[in-house]
Amino acid sequence: MVEGFHALKHAVRFGATFDVVATSDLDGLATLAGSLAPDVAEWLSSATVVAADALAAMAPRAPRTAVMAVARRPVMDPAAVWIDPRERPVVLLEDPRTMGNVGACVRVAAGAGAAAVVTTGPSDPWHPDAVRGGAGLQFALPVGRLEAIPARTGRPLLALDPEGEELDPRSLPARAIFAFGTERDGLSPELLDAADARIRLPMEAGVSSLNLATSVAAVLYAWRLARG
Repeated sequence: MVEGFHALKHAVRFGATFDVVATSDLDGLATLAGSLAPDVAEWLSSATVVAADALAAMAPRAPRTAVMAVARRPVMDPAAVWIDPRERPVVLLEDPRTMGNVGACVRVAAGAGAAAVVTTGPSDPWHPDAVRGGAGLQFALPVGRLEAIPARTGRPLLALDPEGEELDPRSLPARAIFAFGTERDGLSPELLDAADARIRLPMEAGVSSLNLATSVAAVLYAWRLARG
């Protein structure tokens, strides 16, 4: 499910394949697209018009922009992610719990130019709440869930850990895997043991942690700005 104008706008821009695009207000959608995303306005003009109650039945909560879509989920090839030669890092979220936060991480990763976002654990980064939180930017880069990260990916694994060395943006490898754990538990001992290095974000005394998406944003933009 792609819910709302902003998520749909990004999905269209990044080549999503749709089974249906529905709106209960085609004129309002045209006005919104003309104002905020004229590059997709003509494409959205072919949306199917449905009654407001029919649109509301498509999701737990209908978006205020009165448009939703059903799109086909791209298949992520993990092997292609690991060997991607571009100097861009991969974001690894170990067993994330809050889908809106996962979506925010995807949104940050897309904006910063990361190579991919991968998760472990049962939570699906393509859950509707995650797609909503990511503003549809799951379509902008490879995003998927893995049972485990293989022992050898060809990329250095850097674990975010409060006991790690303070982050030095200039020393961040271009093709690293940046691993983030949950706010409560952090990363698992197994992943920490497998890491090539442990790094931490500098914070004021007494502040114990940051929101997951905030941590991802801080690390990715440190990497991006250091590389110019």
